[in-house]
Parts: sequence; C-alpha cells; structure tokens
Amino acid sequence: MLTKTLLRVSRRGGGYHPQFVGDDADARDLAARTLGVYQGHVGETRGDLDRALADLEAEFAFKLVRGFAKLLEREATFETRAPLDPERTRRTVFECSESIGVTSESDRERALRQAADGMRVSIDEIERSLYADRDVNQRLAAFDSRWTPEDLCEQYDLSLAQTALFDATEVRVRSSEPATLVSTVKRLRLLYEIRRTDEGREVVVTGPDALFSRSRRYGTRFARLLRTVATASEWTIEATIDDRGTERTLRLDETDVSVPGVEPVTEMTFDSGVEADFAARFQSLDLDWSLVREPEPLAAGEHVVIPDFAFDWNHGDFRVFFEVMGFWTPEYVAKKLARFGDLEDVTFLVAVDESLGVGEEVDALTDGAIPYSGTVRVKDVVDALREYETDLVADARRSLPDELTPDPDVVSLADLADDRGVSEQALDSVAFPDHELVGRTLVRPSVLDSVRDAVEPGQSLETAESRLAEHGLSDTSAVLSRLGYRIEWAGLEGGTVREKH
Repeated sequence: MLTKTLLRVSRRGGGYHPQFVGDDADARDLAARTLGVYQGHVGETRGDLDRALADLEAEFAFKLVRGFAKLLEREATFETRAPLDPERTRRTVFECSESIGVTSESDRERALRQAADGMRVSIDEIERSLYADRDVNQRLAAFDSRWTPEDLCEQYDLSLAQTALFDATEVRVRSSEPATLVSTVKRLRLLYEIRRTDEGREVVVTGPDALFSRSRRYGTRFARLLRTVATASEWTIEATIDDRGTERTLRLDETDVSVPGVEPVTEMTFDSGVEADFAARFQSLDLDWSLVREPEPLAAGEHVVIPDFAFDWNHGDFRVFFEVMGFWTPEYVAKKLARFGDLEDVTFLVAVDESLGVGEEVDALTDGAIPYSGTVRVKDVVDALREYETDLVADARRSLPDELTPDPDVVSLADLADDRGVSEQALDSVAFPDHELVGRTLVRPSVLDSVRDAVEPGQSLETAESRLAEHGLSDTSAVLSRLGYRIEWAGLEGGTVREKH
C-alpha cells in the first residue's frame, strides 16, 4: 500500500475513482526515470537522492513521483558509512563543547580538535562521523529492483487501489475463483456472507458491526484481500468507502488492477508443530495484541536474531518479541544464549523447553523465560503480556481527561477507544455525563426515550432489532434489558419481546 497522503482519487459525480496510470506512456517514462534516479544514486546519500526526486516532482505530479519512490524504497538498502561510531563521536564532541562553552566557529574547531585528540583520530574523521547516521546522510548501499517500468506502473495501480480500500466499510466481491476468495477471507479473519445477485453469487465482506464500527486492522485486511482477488482471471469489487464522513462507492475489476508476479495471501509457515499450534491457539483469542510471524531481524553484536514471533499492542507503538526454544543441540543452545546476551535494547520473551535445562540462564539474559513441555501454554504467554498491558493501559488513562462528551448520540466503547488510540480498558475511569452506558455502547438519554416509544411488549424480536438499528443500536439484549424488557425465545424460530417480571 501507499500512505494515504499519496492517494490520488477523483470524486467526480459523487464517486470514488483512483487515478490509475494504466498503459499511459508518460507514466511509463516517469517510472523509468524514477528507477534511473535510484540506480544512479547507489553510493550517494539519501539527501542527494531526495533532491533528485524533487527535480522530477518539479516536472511531474508530486504524488505520482512519490508513489513510485515509495515502492522503490522497499527495494533499496541504506547504511551508515563512517570511520567512527556516530553516537560515540557525538557524545565526545558534545562533552568537549560543554567544557569549552562553544559560542563561535573558532570554539567549535577547538572542541573538535579536543575530541579528536581524546579519541586519537583526525578532525576529518570526526567530521565525517558526527552525523553520518542521520537519515539524510545515510548512503544508498544497494538497489536491486524487481520492477521494470511496466511492472512498476502495474504495482503502483495495485497499491493505489489497496490504499483506496483502506477506508472501506463493506466490500462486495465476485470472482471466477470463489473458493480461493473465501479461503483468503477466512485466513484474514474478516466477517463475510455470501449473497445471491442477478449477476451471480457475491461475497460480502464487512468490518465488525458493519457501519457502526470500523477498525484500522480491518482496513488493512481489506487492502490485503485485493492481492488475492486480483489474481483471478475475472473479478469485480464494489466497496463502500467512508470518505471523511461521506459515503462513496468504489468500483474495480480486472481491467483496472493486476498483480505483477506477486503471490496471493498465504498462510503462515512454521519451523515446528509447537510454533504452529501456539500461533493457531493465540490467534483464536480476542486479545489486544496482534501476532506477527518472523518480524524484523534484531541486532545481536555482529550477528542478528530473527525471532519466531512478535506481539504488537493494538493501541499504540509497542512490540514484544517472542522466541520458542525447542529441541536444540547443546552447541546451538550455547550459541543462542550468546546471541541473547548481545541483543539490542528490545522487549524479548522466550518459551524454553524444560528438557533443555537453561530456563534460568534465559531468564537472566532476556525479559522473561516461559517454561513449557510439549506445547507452549497460551495462558502463560498472555500472563506475561498482561504485565506490559497493565502499564500501557495506565499510561493511556493518564492521557485521557476525567470526562468525555462524544459528539455522536450513539457510539460504542470500541469505536471511541479506537478513535482515541487506547484500549477499552483505558476508558473505565472516564465519566460520560451526556451519555448512559448500555452494555458496551454509550447512548444519549434522548435516544433511549425515542427507542422506548418504538418498542412494545408482544413485538417480534426481528421488528425490535430493526427499530433499534434505525437509532444505531446493535446490542439488542442490553438495550431491551435497560428498557425493562426480556426476550421470550421460541426454539430456533425467533423471539418475542416481553416485559420483565
């Protein structure tokens, strides 16, 4: 996907139309020139690369150039090149500057000379190392792009469509490969149903509670779904887009987007049955953590460690890495322990097979060892995560006011927490003077008064649900209970609204 700031759409006629480049010759030429800029700047600084891209932006559309560059950035490797460690160099220079009291250029030169003498290096080495690790000074070490200009345009159109789908509240799909489509929807854990239409069967994918609730994670999954949809020979997508509060319709088919040599969404692969079993059981839980398989490598001295998993806190920027130590040889265990000792400053948990007998060593080198035998107990891992969760929730609570007065007449705690970037737990200590909490939904008293007039004893549950939905209320049981009603069930045929006794 691209960032939303690079989204190019037309709203002509009230629609929502991504501005694809397709087979446009000028766009292909621009793609070739953007590729050439990257290829021609291997060994140069990121600052030089950005200036060359800015020159292209002066001739062409800014968002299109930056969109191509965003895709090519993933193929580029940047590195810090300096004779000395930049952080150590800065620390030494700043200490010298503080002792001298730098107020002029000559004072600065004295500080640099003093730092160079203390480190037994030249002033030139100090100058070249001082800020070498800043993004603008990092060097483009390698650029190995898989894209031709034509492929880059094709990938751009796919990424543009994915970005447009990020704000979808419902996606309706028809595909010549329905089995693959449904399988992918299930793997992405999206809510769906299959409807019959005049054009054939249609898979309707929604977020939680349809239009009444939306999650950023669902938007990302909608976008990922497009990769699989677009591999079919024939397909159509019609999506309802929440365009900053305005509902618009996006329509796509195989003539708009294709996938340039990219495989569709696949399931996670695992090195052992222990890992696969743990991942399946963890993902089945409704937690405030997302499981990531094989996250980024971590520096461990001159080596790297690639953890088996990471847990991402869904309401902020916090990640816990997780490794499973299984049936390893003594030599490999010793090597692994050495890597743990050299790990960079990250939060790292390890599940240790009890047969290895190294639980205490692992516990001393990491943020915690979780013993297991046969299978990793999910509860033990969740308990370890809860310790971090307690602090994260407490920090979020401190950032909230004592009272909140949401604008909507009806809003779920889940939506309000999502808007605020906190967990639902963080809202427990907040007062809502203009709303009443009904179940897990905040409702203005005036809405409850209106609903009270619309619901009556003897009404069918289906009718009552429809009346509540007209007011944006989906938690039927909680609302009916608040109004003094209960549901009298008649087997599987439905229910009837009755007064409580």
